[in-house]
Amino acid sequence: MKICPFSTFLFIASSAAYTIHTYHKDRKRKLEKEAEKELSTMSSSIGDMQTCRVVFVLGGPGAGKGTQCELLTKNMPEWDHLSAGDLLRAERKKSDSELADLINSKIAAGQIVPAEITVSLLEKAMQESGKSCFLIDGFPRSEGNVTVWEEKMATHNVEFVLFLDCPEEVMTSRLLTRGKTSGRVDDNLDVIRKRFQTFRQESMPIVERYEGKGKVQRVVADRSVDDVYKEVSKLFISLK
Repeated sequence: MKICPFSTFLFIASSAAYTIHTYHKDRKRKLEKEAEKELSTMSSSIGDMQTCRVVFVLGGPGAGKGTQCELLTKNMPEWDHLSAGDLLRAERKKSDSELADLINSKIAAGQIVPAEITVSLLEKAMQESGKSCFLIDGFPRSEGNVTVWEEKMATHNVEFVLFLDCPEEVMTSRLLTRGKTSGRVDDNLDVIRKRFQTFRQESMPIVERYEGKGKVQRVVADRSVDDVYKEVSKLFISLK
């Protein structure tokens, strides 16, 4: 019986595709199980916390969240700055962290890291800070983030959400400029586009959710750092 070469090729190709799909599915399941194990260990090591004052700082990638937070903490030392993105990047560099591979794969794809991981890292950082006032930038970025935060961190008082409103073309320019020296895997055009899409789909509904509660303070962020800070700093005067 004569075997058709094309049929053989299709069989081999489909078999290879199935094997690759199965491999990635099994690897994802393994990473998630390892992450759950490490999260459980982290949670058990964190004691009860005092009630803290929190301001969430949101805005698209490159809106200036980190810059404004640094200025605020410099001039208002009672506040500590926690960057969800920085905490995740620091965790993925740890060679003994079971969470690193999962975090790395999500960030490289411009996707949001599972909420349980982000909240646990924030909780640990707040515990270790020793302060009771926190600027948390880049969080919450999704409904899942809000849900887990409200489940685990409900004792803390969210004063308001600072939303830095900036056009995508301005943010893109800032990120590409930063990418020349940052060494960050997510500061390239392909990932930047994915991050904007994720922000529009996942994070903007969060801004709108808090806006419905009267808890959003919008600041136009396509201006100089000093001009933006002048407006931002005024929002904290009433909190003292």
